[in-house]
Amino acid sequence: MFNKVISGTVLGIDGALINVEADLSDGLPMLTMIGYLSSSVKEAGERVRTALKNSGYYIPPKRITINLSPADIRKDGSGFDLPIAIAIVLTIGIIPDIDIDKTIIIGELGLNGEIKSVNGVLPVVYHAYENGIKTCIVPMDNAMEAALVEGMRVIGVDNLSKTLEYIQGNISIEPFDREKFNDECDVSENQYDFSEIKGQTTLKRGMEIAASGFHNVLMTGAAGAGKSMLSKRLPTIMPKLSFEESIEVTKIYSVSGMLDKKSRLITKRPFRSPHHTISNHALTGGGSIPRPGEVTLAHNGVLFLDELPEFNKNVLEVLRQPLEDKKITISRVNATYSFPADFMLVAAMNPCPCGYFPDRNKCNCTPFQIRRYQQRISGPLLDRIDINMEVKPVKYEDIFSYSEEESSGIIRARVEKARLIQKRRYMEDNISFNSQLEGKLIKKYIRLDDKVDDYFKDRLKKLELSARGIDRILKLSRTIADMADSENISEEHINEAIFYRNSGIFDYKEGR
Repeated sequence: MFNKVISGTVLGIDGALINVEADLSDGLPMLTMIGYLSSSVKEAGERVRTALKNSGYYIPPKRITINLSPADIRKDGSGFDLPIAIAIVLTIGIIPDIDIDKTIIIGELGLNGEIKSVNGVLPVVYHAYENGIKTCIVPMDNAMEAALVEGMRVIGVDNLSKTLEYIQGNISIEPFDREKFNDECDVSENQYDFSEIKGQTTLKRGMEIAASGFHNVLMTGAAGAGKSMLSKRLPTIMPKLSFEESIEVTKIYSVSGMLDKKSRLITKRPFRSPHHTISNHALTGGGSIPRPGEVTLAHNGVLFLDELPEFNKNVLEVLRQPLEDKKITISRVNATYSFPADFMLVAAMNPCPCGYFPDRNKCNCTPFQIRRYQQRISGPLLDRIDINMEVKPVKYEDIFSYSEEESSGIIRARVEKARLIQKRRYMEDNISFNSQLEGKLIKKYIRLDDKVDDYFKDRLKKLELSARGIDRILKLSRTIADMADSENISEEHINEAIFYRNSGIFDYKEGR
Protein backbone atom coordinates (compact mmCIF):
# COMPACT_ATOMS: atom_id res chain seq x y z
CA MET A 1 0.00 0.00 0.00
CA PHE A 2 1.08 3.55 -0.71
CA ASN A 3 0.24 6.90 0.85
CA LYS A 4 1.59 10.46 0.92
CA VAL A 5 1.48 13.52 3.17
CA ILE A 6 2.90 17.00 2.67
CA SER A 7 5.63 18.51 4.82
CA GLY A 8 8.28 21.16 4.26
CA THR A 9 11.85 22.27 4.83
CA VAL A 10 13.81 25.51 4.89
CA LEU A 11 16.10 26.70 2.09
CA GLY A 12 17.94 29.79 3.28
CA ILE A 13 15.10 31.71 4.92
CA ASP A 14 12.44 30.48 2.49
CA GLY A 15 10.34 27.35 2.60
CA ALA A 16 10.04 24.40 0.24
CA LEU A 17 7.34 21.72 0.09
CA ILE A 18 8.41 18.11 0.62
CA ASN A 19 6.26 15.07 -0.17
CA VAL A 20 6.61 12.32 2.44
CA GLU A 21 5.75 9.07 0.65
CA ALA A 22 5.31 5.74 2.43
CA ASP A 23 5.00 2.28 0.90
CA LEU A 24 4.18 -1.00 2.70
CA SER A 25 5.15 -4.26 0.98
CA ASP A 26 6.00 -7.88 1.68
CA GLY A 27 9.57 -8.68 2.55
CA LEU A 28 11.97 -8.67 5.46
CA PRO A 29 10.70 -6.38 8.26
CA MET A 30 12.65 -3.13 7.93
CA LEU A 31 12.21 0.59 7.53
CA THR A 32 14.17 2.20 4.70
CA MET A 33 14.40 5.96 4.19
CA ILE A 34 15.59 7.59 0.96
CA GLY A 35 15.58 11.03 -0.63
CA TYR A 36 18.92 12.88 -0.07
CA LEU A 37 18.70 12.93 3.73
CA SER A 38 20.95 14.37 6.42
CA SER A 39 21.89 12.23 9.42
CA SER A 40 19.24 13.93 11.60
CA VAL A 41 16.52 12.89 9.14
CA LYS A 42 17.88 9.34 8.79
CA GLU A 43 17.58 8.95 12.56
CA ALA A 44 13.85 9.73 12.31
CA GLY A 45 13.09 6.08 11.47
CA GLU A 46 13.83 4.76 14.95
CA ARG A 47 12.21 7.76 16.66
CA VAL A 48 9.01 7.28 14.66
CA ARG A 49 8.88 3.51 15.16
CA THR A 50 9.30 3.85 18.96
CA ALA A 51 6.88 6.78 19.22
CA LEU A 52 4.19 4.83 17.34
CA LYS A 53 4.68 1.77 19.58
CA ASN A 54 4.44 3.88 22.75
CA SER A 55 1.32 5.57 21.38
CA GLY A 56 -0.47 2.24 20.97
CA TYR A 57 -0.12 1.72 17.21
CA TYR A 58 0.93 -1.66 15.85
CA ILE A 59 3.17 -1.70 12.78
CA PRO A 60 2.97 -5.01 10.85
CA PRO A 61 6.27 -6.85 10.27
CA LYS A 62 6.67 -5.79 6.65
CA ARG A 63 9.02 -3.77 4.53
CA ILE A 64 8.35 -0.02 4.87
CA THR A 65 9.94 2.42 2.43
CA ILE A 66 9.87 6.17 3.13
CA ASN A 67 10.76 8.57 0.32
CA LEU A 68 11.13 12.32 0.78
CA SER A 69 10.79 14.05 -2.58
CA PRO A 70 11.93 15.93 -4.55
CA ALA A 71 15.16 13.98 -4.27
CA ASP A 72 17.43 16.84 -5.40
CA ILE A 73 16.73 18.93 -2.25
CA ARG A 74 18.75 18.01 0.81
CA LYS A 75 16.49 17.46 3.83
CA ASP A 76 17.69 18.47 7.24
CA GLY A 77 16.19 18.82 10.71
CA SER A 78 13.76 16.92 12.89
CA GLY A 79 10.52 18.37 11.51
CA PHE A 80 9.84 15.31 9.34
CA ASP A 81 9.17 12.98 12.30
CA LEU A 82 5.45 13.71 12.56
CA PRO A 83 4.65 13.56 8.81
CA ILE A 84 6.60 10.28 8.53
CA ALA A 85 4.62 8.78 11.41
CA ILE A 86 1.32 9.88 9.89
CA ALA A 87 2.32 8.58 6.43
CA ILE A 88 3.12 5.16 7.94
CA VAL A 89 -0.17 4.98 9.85
CA LEU A 90 -2.16 5.94 6.76
CA THR A 91 -0.30 3.33 4.72
CA ILE A 92 -1.24 0.47 7.06
CA GLY A 93 -4.91 1.11 6.32
CA ILE A 94 -6.18 3.95 8.53
CA ILE A 95 -8.49 6.25 6.56
CA PRO A 96 -8.08 10.02 7.16
CA ASP A 97 -11.14 12.12 7.89
CA ILE A 98 -9.42 15.38 6.84
CA ASP A 99 -8.23 16.56 3.42
CA ILE A 100 -4.69 15.27 3.85
CA ASP A 101 -3.70 16.51 0.37
CA LYS A 102 -4.34 20.12 1.43
CA THR A 103 -2.66 19.93 4.83
CA ILE A 104 1.01 20.52 5.64
CA ILE A 105 2.39 18.64 8.65
CA ILE A 106 5.53 19.55 10.63
CA GLY A 107 6.85 18.35 13.98
CA GLU A 108 9.49 16.46 15.94
CA LEU A 109 8.61 13.36 17.98
CA GLY A 110 9.83 12.22 21.36
CA LEU A 111 10.01 8.49 22.06
CA ASN A 112 6.86 8.77 24.22
CA GLY A 113 4.87 10.37 21.39
CA GLU A 114 5.33 13.94 22.59
CA ILE A 115 5.39 16.47 19.74
CA LYS A 116 8.18 19.02 20.10
CA SER A 117 8.73 22.40 18.48
CA VAL A 118 11.01 22.85 15.48
CA ASN A 119 12.80 25.79 13.83
CA GLY A 120 11.70 27.45 10.62
CA VAL A 121 7.93 26.86 10.85
CA LEU A 122 6.98 30.37 9.66
CA PRO A 123 8.77 30.34 6.26
CA VAL A 124 7.56 26.79 5.53
CA VAL A 125 3.92 27.53 6.40
CA TYR A 126 4.08 30.84 4.52
CA HIS A 127 5.36 29.04 1.40
CA ALA A 128 2.69 26.36 1.76
CA TYR A 129 -0.06 28.99 1.89
CA GLU A 130 1.30 30.61 -1.26
CA ASN A 131 0.98 27.20 -2.94
CA GLY A 132 -2.68 26.74 -2.08
CA ILE A 133 -2.45 24.83 1.22
CA LYS A 134 -4.88 26.27 3.77
CA THR A 135 -4.40 23.99 6.81
CA CYS A 136 -1.30 23.14 8.82
CA ILE A 137 -0.67 20.73 11.69
CA VAL A 138 2.26 21.99 13.77
CA PRO A 139 3.59 21.58 17.33
CA MET A 140 1.60 23.56 19.88
CA ASP A 141 4.69 25.63 20.72
CA ASN A 142 4.89 26.71 17.06
CA ALA A 143 1.16 27.45 16.61
CA MET A 144 1.46 31.14 17.44
CA GLU A 145 4.27 31.46 14.90
CA ALA A 146 2.31 29.65 12.17
CA ALA A 147 -0.72 31.85 12.89
CA LEU A 148 1.18 34.84 11.49
CA VAL A 149 0.19 33.56 8.04
CA GLU A 150 -3.18 35.21 7.57
CA GLY A 151 -5.74 32.78 6.13
CA MET A 152 -3.95 29.62 7.29
CA ARG A 153 -5.99 27.26 9.51
CA VAL A 154 -3.57 26.27 12.27
CA ILE A 155 -3.98 23.05 14.26
CA GLY A 156 -1.62 22.96 17.25
CA VAL A 157 -0.82 19.49 18.59
CA ASP A 158 1.30 18.18 21.45
CA ASN A 159 0.74 14.41 21.38
CA LEU A 160 1.02 11.83 18.58
CA SER A 161 -1.93 9.66 19.62
CA LYS A 162 -4.28 12.65 19.79
CA THR A 163 -3.01 13.87 16.43
CA LEU A 164 -3.76 10.51 14.81
CA GLU A 165 -7.20 10.42 16.46
CA TYR A 166 -7.86 13.89 15.00
CA ILE A 167 -6.78 12.80 11.53
CA GLN A 168 -9.16 9.83 11.71
CA GLY A 169 -12.01 12.09 12.82
CA ASN A 170 -12.41 10.45 16.24
CA ILE A 171 -11.80 13.71 18.12
CA SER A 172 -11.91 17.40 17.20
CA ILE A 173 -9.17 19.97 17.79
CA GLU A 174 -10.12 23.62 17.67
CA PRO A 175 -8.00 25.70 15.27
CA PHE A 176 -5.59 28.12 16.90
CA ASP A 177 -7.45 31.31 17.85
CA ARG A 178 -5.59 34.30 16.42
CA GLU A 179 -7.83 36.85 18.08
CA LYS A 180 -6.99 35.46 21.50
CA PHE A 181 -3.33 36.24 20.96
CA ASN A 182 -3.59 39.57 19.14
CA ASP A 183 -2.00 41.29 22.11
CA GLU A 184 0.88 38.85 22.35
CA CYS A 185 3.06 40.77 19.89
CA ASP A 186 6.35 42.15 21.09
CA VAL A 187 5.16 45.61 22.09
CA SER A 188 7.07 46.02 25.35
CA GLU A 189 8.70 49.37 26.00
CA ASN A 190 12.35 49.88 25.10
CA GLN A 191 14.69 49.80 28.07
CA TYR A 192 16.84 52.50 26.43
CA ASP A 193 15.94 56.08 25.58
CA PHE A 194 17.76 59.07 24.07
CA SER A 195 16.63 61.24 26.97
CA GLU A 196 19.28 59.48 29.07
CA ILE A 197 22.07 60.97 26.96
CA LYS A 198 23.36 64.26 28.33
CA GLY A 199 24.86 66.82 25.96
CA GLN A 200 26.42 65.44 22.74
CA THR A 201 24.13 67.60 20.59
CA THR A 202 26.22 67.20 17.44
CA LEU A 203 26.48 63.46 17.91
CA LYS A 204 22.75 63.03 18.47
CA ARG A 205 22.06 65.07 15.36
CA GLY A 206 24.32 62.74 13.38
CA MET A 207 22.46 59.71 14.74
CA GLU A 208 19.14 61.27 13.73
CA ILE A 209 20.45 61.80 10.20
CA ALA A 210 21.67 58.20 10.11
CA ALA A 211 18.30 56.85 11.26
CA SER A 212 16.39 59.02 8.79
CA GLY A 213 18.29 57.79 5.76
CA PHE A 214 19.56 54.40 7.02
CA HIS A 215 23.19 55.54 6.72
CA ASN A 216 26.22 53.66 8.08
CA VAL A 217 28.07 55.32 10.97
CA LEU A 218 31.57 55.24 12.46
CA MET A 219 32.19 56.88 15.84
CA THR A 220 35.71 57.53 17.05
CA GLY A 221 36.43 58.78 20.53
CA ALA A 222 38.07 58.18 23.88
CA ALA A 223 36.93 55.40 26.16
CA GLY A 224 33.84 56.32 28.17
CA ALA A 225 32.68 59.09 25.81
CA GLY A 226 29.31 57.37 25.21
CA LYS A 227 29.76 55.54 21.88
CA SER A 228 28.15 52.28 23.03
CA MET A 229 25.44 54.12 24.93
CA LEU A 230 24.39 56.02 21.80
CA SER A 231 24.52 52.93 19.59
CA LYS A 232 22.24 50.90 21.85
CA ARG A 233 19.65 53.67 21.70
CA LEU A 234 19.77 54.12 17.94
CA PRO A 235 17.05 51.51 17.18
CA THR A 236 14.65 53.44 19.45
CA ILE A 237 14.63 56.41 17.05
CA MET A 238 14.53 54.41 13.83
CA PRO A 239 11.23 54.08 11.90
CA LYS A 240 9.00 51.31 13.18
CA LEU A 241 9.05 48.06 11.25
CA SER A 242 6.31 47.65 8.68
CA PHE A 243 4.33 44.41 8.81
CA GLU A 244 6.22 43.06 5.80
CA GLU A 245 9.56 43.89 7.43
CA SER A 246 8.42 42.27 10.69
CA ILE A 247 7.47 39.07 8.87
CA GLU A 248 10.86 39.00 7.14
CA VAL A 249 12.77 39.49 10.40
CA THR A 250 10.59 36.92 12.17
CA LYS A 251 11.32 34.37 9.43
CA ILE A 252 15.06 34.89 9.92
CA TYR A 253 14.85 34.38 13.67
CA SER A 254 12.55 31.38 13.19
CA VAL A 255 15.08 29.66 10.93
CA SER A 256 17.86 30.47 13.42
CA GLY A 257 15.91 29.03 16.36
CA MET A 258 16.01 32.40 18.15
CA LEU A 259 12.32 33.26 18.04
CA ASP A 260 10.77 33.93 21.42
CA LYS A 261 7.75 31.62 21.58
CA LYS A 262 5.96 34.10 23.86
CA SER A 263 5.94 36.65 21.04
CA ARG A 264 4.20 35.89 17.78
CA LEU A 265 5.88 38.69 15.81
CA ILE A 266 9.12 40.67 16.05
CA THR A 267 8.14 44.33 15.96
CA LYS A 268 11.40 45.95 17.12
CA ARG A 269 14.32 46.57 14.84
CA PRO A 270 17.11 44.07 15.54
CA PHE A 271 20.26 45.20 17.32
CA ARG A 272 23.18 42.79 17.01
CA SER A 273 26.51 43.38 18.75
CA PRO A 274 28.91 40.48 18.10
CA HIS A 275 32.18 40.16 20.01
CA HIS A 276 35.37 41.10 18.17
CA THR A 277 36.53 37.44 18.23
CA ILE A 278 33.73 36.45 15.83
CA SER A 279 34.68 34.32 12.80
CA ASN A 280 33.91 34.96 9.13
CA HIS A 281 31.22 32.26 9.03
CA ALA A 282 29.53 33.43 12.23
CA LEU A 283 29.34 36.94 10.80
CA THR A 284 28.11 36.14 7.30
CA GLY A 285 26.48 32.73 7.82
CA GLY A 286 27.52 29.28 6.70
CA GLY A 287 27.72 25.60 7.59
CA SER A 288 27.10 22.44 5.58
CA ILE A 289 23.44 23.45 5.64
CA PRO A 290 23.90 27.25 5.67
CA ARG A 291 22.28 29.21 8.48
CA PRO A 292 22.03 33.01 8.88
CA GLY A 293 24.97 34.91 10.34
CA GLU A 294 25.05 38.17 12.27
CA VAL A 295 24.67 40.33 9.15
CA THR A 296 21.38 38.57 8.40
CA LEU A 297 20.21 38.61 12.02
CA ALA A 298 20.71 42.39 11.85
CA HIS A 299 18.56 42.68 8.70
CA ASN A 300 16.30 45.77 8.84
CA GLY A 301 18.14 46.79 12.01
CA VAL A 302 21.56 47.69 13.40
CA LEU A 303 24.83 45.75 13.34
CA PHE A 304 27.02 47.32 16.02
CA LEU A 305 30.75 46.56 15.92
CA ASP A 306 32.39 47.90 19.07
CA GLU A 307 36.19 48.23 19.19
CA LEU A 308 36.29 47.98 15.39
CA PRO A 309 40.10 47.67 14.98
CA GLU A 310 40.11 44.64 17.30
CA PHE A 311 38.13 42.58 14.77
CA ASN A 312 40.11 40.26 12.53
CA LYS A 313 40.92 42.09 9.30
CA ASN A 314 39.48 39.27 7.16
CA VAL A 315 36.23 39.48 9.10
CA LEU A 316 35.95 43.22 8.43
CA GLU A 317 36.70 42.81 4.74
CA VAL A 318 33.87 40.31 4.20
CA LEU A 319 31.50 43.12 5.23
CA ARG A 320 32.29 45.06 2.07
CA GLN A 321 30.09 43.01 -0.25
CA PRO A 322 26.93 42.84 1.93
CA LEU A 323 27.22 46.57 2.61
CA GLU A 324 26.86 47.10 -1.14
CA ASP A 325 24.64 44.19 -2.23
CA LYS A 326 22.39 44.06 0.89
CA LYS A 327 22.47 40.27 0.78
CA ILE A 328 24.74 37.27 1.34
CA THR A 329 24.96 34.45 -1.19
CA ILE A 330 26.43 31.14 -0.01
CA SER A 331 27.13 28.41 -2.56
CA ARG A 332 27.24 24.71 -1.76
CA VAL A 333 27.52 21.67 -4.01
CA ASN A 334 23.82 20.87 -3.66
CA ALA A 335 22.36 24.40 -3.68
CA THR A 336 22.93 28.14 -3.50
CA TYR A 337 21.44 29.99 -0.53
CA SER A 338 20.66 33.70 -0.38
CA PHE A 339 20.20 35.56 2.90
CA PRO A 340 19.05 39.20 3.20
CA ALA A 341 21.56 41.56 4.84
CA ASP A 342 20.14 45.06 4.60
CA PHE A 343 21.43 46.44 7.88
CA MET A 344 22.76 49.72 9.22
CA LEU A 345 26.41 49.37 10.20
CA VAL A 346 27.29 51.30 13.35
CA ALA A 347 30.92 50.98 14.39
CA ALA A 348 32.86 52.44 17.28
CA MET A 349 36.58 52.64 17.93
CA ASN A 350 39.14 54.35 20.09
CA PRO A 351 41.54 56.80 18.44
CA CYS A 352 44.59 54.86 19.69
CA PRO A 353 45.46 51.56 21.45
CA CYS A 354 45.10 53.04 24.94
CA GLY A 355 41.95 54.94 24.00
CA TYR A 356 42.84 58.42 25.31
CA PHE A 357 44.39 60.24 22.32
CA PRO A 358 44.61 63.25 21.88
CA ASP A 359 44.77 63.77 25.69
CA ARG A 360 48.55 63.57 26.14
CA ASN A 361 48.14 63.67 29.93
CA LYS A 362 46.74 60.14 29.68
CA CYS A 363 47.89 58.87 26.28
CA ASN A 364 51.46 57.61 25.90
CA CYS A 365 51.02 56.06 22.44
CA THR A 366 53.62 56.98 19.82
CA PRO A 367 52.54 58.44 16.44
CA PHE A 368 53.54 55.15 14.81
CA GLN A 369 51.36 53.13 17.21
CA ILE A 370 48.41 55.45 16.61
CA ARG A 371 48.81 55.30 12.83
CA ARG A 372 49.18 51.52 12.81
CA TYR A 373 46.11 51.13 15.01
CA GLN A 374 43.97 53.33 12.76
CA GLN A 375 45.22 51.60 9.62
CA ARG A 376 43.61 48.33 10.71
CA ILE A 377 40.49 49.76 9.07
CA SER A 378 40.91 49.60 5.31
CA GLY A 379 40.12 52.48 2.98
CA PRO A 380 37.51 50.52 0.96
CA LEU A 381 35.59 49.71 4.15
CA LEU A 382 35.74 53.34 5.33
CA ASP A 383 34.50 54.40 1.90
CA ARG A 384 31.28 52.46 2.56
CA ILE A 385 30.57 54.38 5.77
CA ASP A 386 28.47 57.50 5.25
CA ILE A 387 28.88 59.27 8.59
CA ASN A 388 32.23 59.53 10.34
CA MET A 389 32.04 61.34 13.69
CA GLU A 390 34.50 62.13 16.43
CA VAL A 391 33.01 61.61 19.88
CA LYS A 392 34.32 63.99 22.52
CA PRO A 393 33.92 63.46 26.28
CA VAL A 394 30.75 64.84 27.82
CA LYS A 395 31.22 68.15 29.60
CA TYR A 396 30.86 68.11 33.39
CA GLU A 397 28.15 70.76 33.30
CA ASP A 398 26.13 68.55 30.94
CA ILE A 399 26.56 65.46 33.14
CA PHE A 400 25.15 67.23 36.19
CA SER A 401 22.56 69.24 34.28
CA TYR A 402 18.90 68.79 35.26
CA SER A 403 17.58 69.98 31.92
CA GLU A 404 15.37 67.48 30.07
CA GLU A 405 16.74 65.95 26.90
CA GLU A 406 14.59 64.95 23.93
CA SER A 407 13.09 61.49 24.26
CA SER A 408 13.41 58.77 21.63
CA GLY A 409 9.72 59.18 20.80
CA ILE A 410 10.12 62.85 19.88
CA ILE A 411 13.18 62.17 17.70
CA ARG A 412 11.52 59.13 16.10
CA ALA A 413 8.55 61.27 15.05
CA ARG A 414 10.90 63.51 13.04
CA VAL A 415 12.70 60.48 11.63
CA GLU A 416 9.44 58.88 10.52
CA LYS A 417 8.40 62.13 8.84
CA ALA A 418 11.61 62.11 6.77
CA ARG A 419 11.13 58.40 6.16
CA LEU A 420 7.62 59.01 4.79
CA ILE A 421 8.99 61.55 2.30
CA GLN A 422 11.47 58.94 1.04
CA LYS A 423 8.83 56.21 0.88
CA ARG A 424 6.60 58.33 -1.34
CA ARG A 425 9.50 59.40 -3.54
CA TYR A 426 10.79 55.89 -4.19
CA MET A 427 7.43 54.15 -4.39
CA GLU A 428 8.09 52.91 -7.93
CA ASP A 429 11.79 52.05 -7.46
CA ASN A 430 11.62 49.23 -4.88
CA ILE A 431 13.78 51.06 -2.32
CA SER A 432 12.92 52.78 0.94
CA PHE A 433 15.84 54.97 2.04
CA ASN A 434 18.20 57.54 0.53
CA SER A 435 21.16 55.33 1.43
CA GLN A 436 19.86 52.75 -1.07
CA LEU A 437 20.19 55.09 -4.03
CA GLU A 438 22.61 53.77 -6.64
CA GLY A 439 23.70 54.60 -10.19
CA LYS A 440 20.91 56.11 -12.30
CA LEU A 441 18.69 56.67 -9.28
CA ILE A 442 21.22 59.12 -7.81
CA LYS A 443 21.11 61.22 -10.97
CA LYS A 444 17.32 60.92 -11.10
CA TYR A 445 16.54 62.04 -7.56
CA ILE A 446 19.53 64.18 -6.53
CA ARG A 447 19.72 67.27 -8.68
CA LEU A 448 21.62 70.41 -7.75
CA ASP A 449 20.94 73.81 -9.26
CA ASP A 450 23.87 75.53 -10.98
CA LYS A 451 24.88 77.62 -7.99
CA VAL A 452 24.83 74.72 -5.51
CA ASP A 453 26.53 72.44 -8.06
CA ASP A 454 29.43 74.88 -8.49
CA TYR A 455 29.74 75.22 -4.72
CA PHE A 456 29.75 71.44 -4.29
CA LYS A 457 32.47 70.92 -6.90
CA ASP A 458 34.61 73.60 -5.27
CA ARG A 459 34.34 71.84 -1.90
CA LEU A 460 35.18 68.47 -3.44
CA LYS A 461 38.49 69.75 -4.86
CA LYS A 462 39.79 70.12 -1.31
CA LEU A 463 38.59 66.67 -0.17
CA GLU A 464 39.69 64.50 -3.11
CA LEU A 465 37.07 61.85 -2.44
CA SER A 466 36.48 58.68 -4.44
CA ALA A 467 33.42 58.40 -6.68
CA ARG A 468 31.72 56.33 -3.97
CA GLY A 469 32.54 58.98 -1.39
CA ILE A 470 30.99 61.70 -3.55
CA ASP A 471 27.82 59.66 -3.96
CA ARG A 472 27.58 59.19 -0.21
CA ILE A 473 27.81 62.94 0.41
CA LEU A 474 25.02 63.47 -2.11
CA LYS A 475 22.85 60.85 -0.39
CA LEU A 476 23.55 62.41 2.99
CA SER A 477 22.61 65.82 1.59
CA ARG A 478 19.35 64.37 0.26
CA THR A 479 18.53 63.00 3.73
CA ILE A 480 19.32 66.29 5.47
CA ALA A 481 17.13 68.15 2.97
CA ASP A 482 14.29 65.68 3.62
CA MET A 483 14.63 66.27 7.36
CA ALA A 484 14.21 69.99 6.66
CA ASP A 485 11.21 69.19 4.42
CA SER A 486 13.05 70.78 1.50
CA GLU A 487 12.64 69.55 -2.06
CA ASN A 488 15.88 71.22 -3.15
CA ILE A 489 19.35 70.60 -1.73
CA SER A 490 20.99 73.81 -0.56
CA GLU A 491 24.58 74.78 0.28
CA GLU A 492 23.68 74.44 3.96
CA HIS A 493 22.68 70.81 3.42
CA ILE A 494 25.88 70.15 1.46
CA ASN A 495 28.02 71.65 4.24
CA GLU A 496 26.38 69.57 6.94
CA ALA A 497 26.74 66.41 4.86
CA ILE A 498 30.44 67.07 4.31
CA PHE A 499 30.89 67.77 8.02
CA TYR A 500 29.35 64.47 9.08
CA ARG A 501 31.10 62.59 6.30
CA ASN A 502 34.51 63.96 7.22
CA SER A 503 34.44 65.01 10.90
CA GLY A 504 36.23 61.93 12.24
CA ILE A 505 39.90 61.20 12.67
CA PHE A 506 40.54 59.80 9.21
CA ASP A 507 42.07 61.84 6.42
CA TYR A 508 40.07 61.14 3.25
CA LYS A 509 42.71 62.79 1.07
CA GLU A 510 44.86 59.74 1.70
CA GLY A 511 42.00 57.29 1.36
CA ARG A 512 41.98 56.84 5.16
